[in-house]
Amino acid sequence: MNRLSEGTDFYYDENDNMVLTASYHLERGYCCGHGCRHCPFEYENVPEPRRNLLLKAAKHEHKKEDSANS
Repeated sequence: MNRLSEGTDFYYDENDNMVLTASYHLERGYCCGHGCRHCPFEYENVPEPRRNLLLKAAKHEHKKEDSANS
């Protein structure tokens, strides 16, 4: 992977943390197991019980986004 591009590969959140995008993760091709915010691999390499908690939180966030877009 080449140099990271802000807006495509990452962005900074409200606390100035660098957050990797789903696009970056898809380009990398696998779940690193760290529980990244935009993991497109359903946190497959994150150990339990953290994986289950992350999946529940992601499902809750999607429901919130869907209701906001209605």
